[in-house]
Amino acid sequence: MIVYANYGGGTNSTAMLIECAKRGEQIDEILFADTGGEKPHTYEYLKTFSAWLETNGMPAIQVVKNEKAWAKGGLEQFCLDHKSLPSIAYGFKSCSLKYKSRPIEEYLKGKYPDREWQNLMGIDAGETHRARYGEDDKKNTRYPLIEWDLDRDACVEIIKAEGLCLPGKSACFFCPSMRANDVKQLAVTYPDLMERALEMESKADLDPSGHIKGLGVRWRWKDVIATDDMFADEYMLTPEMTCG
Repeated sequence: MIVYANYGGGTNSTAMLIECAKRGEQIDEILFADTGGEKPHTYEYLKTFSAWLETNGMPAIQVVKNEKAWAKGGLEQFCLDHKSLPSIAYGFKSCSLKYKSRPIEEYLKGKYPDREWQNLMGIDAGETHRARYGEDDKKNTRYPLIEWDLDRDACVEIIKAEGLCLPGKSACFFCPSMRANDVKQLAVTYPDLMERALEMESKADLDPSGHIKGLGVRWRWKDVIATDDMFADEYMLTPEMTCG
């Protein structure tokens, strides 16, 4: 049985791997599926944390990609070319399947064609409703943080105890799942990425009924960043930004 960790580049999956190293858990592969749209701090953290993992007897992080999609410019370019938003805005998960699940499966099938594998997912004890068990025998999934009763706050403390910076939030910079204060933070931290996200929003052929108004689904990112008094300053910046 090949055991791999699905590393998302965020707080939970980082804490999960630190605990796995401490507890001597078997991990054969640590895989990060790159959509091409992650924020710069996530790409930087991959290097830092991969070095920590190797120092602590764990595999380095292996970045996998949907090569065919990347050759056409990745998810961002796909949305621009098709005048659309990421599929999650329409209630589907095809972008996650195409750019994350598929390249991981292709990597494992190519490297371990005759082996079964087990997936370790960084869902914490405070979000057990997200866990899915027994969907596919070949993708037997474990949720170590739930098994060890570690919630989000515990994950933050685990990372700090190792002297590591917190990784910050990991998601495509144009993800419709982002909250309004995350959108305002993106505009401040990465104005160039915000410009690209707004271009995607402006070019998208949206639902004529008005149900989907923009990247926020029921609201437009353009409107959020133009409204200075929509959110109090203390909610604008997340405490989970990386050092520097």
